[in-house]
Amino acid sequence: MAAAEFASTLRAREKLIGYWVVLDAPVATERIARLGYDYIAVDGQHGLLGYSGILNAMMAADAGGSSVGLVRVEANEAGVIGRALDAGAAGVIVPLIDTAADAAEAVAATRYPPRGRRSYGPMRAGLRIGPRPADTDNSTVVLAMIETPQGLANVREICATDGLDGVYVGPSDLCLALGGEYPGDPAVTDAFESAVATIRKAAEDAGIAAGIHVPHGELAAQRLAEGYTFASVASDLVHLEQAAMTHLKAATS
Repeated sequence: MAAAEFASTLRAREKLIGYWVVLDAPVATERIARLGYDYIAVDGQHGLLGYSGILNAMMAADAGGSSVGLVRVEANEAGVIGRALDAGAAGVIVPLIDTAADAAEAVAATRYPPRGRRSYGPMRAGLRIGPRPADTDNSTVVLAMIETPQGLANVREICATDGLDGVYVGPSDLCLALGGEYPGDPAVTDAFESAVATIRKAAEDAGIAAGIHVPHGELAAQRLAEGYTFASVASDLVHLEQAAMTHLKAATS
């Protein structure tokens, strides 16, 4: 899927399935990118990779042939966002968005003047997208994470931000924001499900995409059936550990 096709599909609120990568293992990322996921999201915030790892992961995603590469950047900063996009990312997931002003700042960092304030220097991205800034703008998506008490309280205003393509639920931080003692705390399950529904409805009313991170494919299917439009599954590190444990148990049982 090309970046422009991915952007139009996401903006049309059509269903997309992605995979989460936290390891600096481009050969493994390339293998995953051949499986048919719509996108590979590389975690530049909490993942175990630096800028060279992000660059290699974007090349691996393109080499896989069926997935575009996204990057969850480490912060809502123009330089950080611009470098991820210059490395060839088809879009960015921006963490800790609390207000519509935060969302507008993220959007501006992904768009060239006069629509935004991204500095021109596409580097590797220029090989895939082309030299015209307007074409790059149209092929680049920006997603705001809703994961804080303020972000949840302001979700409707955030979703109404001009140029924002979608919102993305960070379930671990959202659970903590709702009073959970740890991610997945069952004591806040009702409040968490209510928040997930609120975010989904706010995105739907604004006509933008609604995404969520999930631990497995079954929950991805459930969230998509509920009305979310894209979902990212687990991570390479989690699946590596799970597969190794499964085989160890089988060998020693």
